[in-house]
Amino acid sequence: MKVKPLSDRVVVQRHEADEKTAGGILLPDSAKNKPQRGKVLAVGNGRLMKDGTRKPLSVKEGDQVLFTNWAGEEYKDRGGSNILLMREEDILAVID
Repeated sequence: MKVKPLSDRVVVQRHEADEKTAGGILLPDSAKNKPQRGKVLAVGNGRLMKDGTRKPLSVKEGDQVLFTNWAGEEYKDRGGSNILLMREEDILAVID
């Protein structure tokens, strides 16, 4: 199943959480912080402006991005991985 976002929305796959701390302690799932980094899988066709034109998005497929902690709506795809669907404004930066 391929997800095609609408308007100014972006589909992001969140990076996996660290399994252990820098000191080597293994973390249970309940103690892991959700990563705020991810890879853009798909982008919409842009925000619709008042004059009827579309403003293209600043991110593209394949970009590595940083986003806010509570950004977007999370769901699981058929493969079991967590996917985020968020607005472009929730993305803070693109990582080179």
